[in-house]
Amino acid sequence: MGVPADLEFEDAIQERIYHHVERNGSATVEEIRDGVRIDSPSGSKPARSGTTEPQVRVPSEEFHESVAALVDSGRLVQDEGELHLALDDEVETYEESDLSYSIRQAHQFDWKGIETAIHEVADEGASISAQRVAADIGNEGALLRHNDRRSRLFYVATVDGGENDDGIAGWVHVDAPELDQLRHTAELTVGVRGPFREHGIGGRLLERAMNWARESGYNKVYQSLPATNETAIELLEEYGWETEAVRADHYLVGDEFVDEVMMARKL
Repeated sequence: MGVPADLEFEDAIQERIYHHVERNGSATVEEIRDGVRIDSPSGSKPARSGTTEPQVRVPSEEFHESVAALVDSGRLVQDEGELHLALDDEVETYEESDLSYSIRQAHQFDWKGIETAIHEVADEGASISAQRVAADIGNEGALLRHNDRRSRLFYVATVDGGENDDGIAGWVHVDAPELDQLRHTAELTVGVRGPFREHGIGGRLLERAMNWARESGYNKVYQSLPATNETAIELLEEYGWETEAVRADHYLVGDEFVDEVMMARKL
């Protein structure tokens, strides 16, 4: 199983390419080459007084060597002509009675499928935190993040012939700020769409995310959920999670006030 690549780069060109992909979620090679500029080489026509030095494309050979180095080092992955962040490249496949599914790291093209799954689960009142997650990725425009300030990773369970175009049956999300005081903790949300429950997907997604967090140096994962989501609470308890606190009447689900259950597990 992969862990996040550190943010040390061989040179400034590789760093700029990586951060261009990280900010945008994904990009084609040509989009990156057009967006990553360097100062015009010395000896070219000087800028007028009071203006900045003109920016030009990275020379083709140097640019493509830098892209190849980032892919080879495991920081980026290229899929169908686009580059994405590569945080964990392992794909697991399972057969459960009448359902076959895979669990893998999500990529930017999974965005709409994940949003569909989150909204379906949230509309049941099963996860309030997941609604904030959906809003965050919508506002930022990128599904995955790994920079000096935060790391955010999604895993998805995918099936053939799913109800939405991407065949997303469920998701798990791990989100962690890169702050010294909180560097040891990561927030986690998990959900499975109704038609795909009772096949072990939720537990396997949960295990995958916890393993990633452990191998990445975190030692505590946590999440909050409505007390009415008894199924999720029981699942977390099966995997060693404990209730740390309960906030009475914290959520308003429909016309009913519901307690918030704050759960966590040491890794």
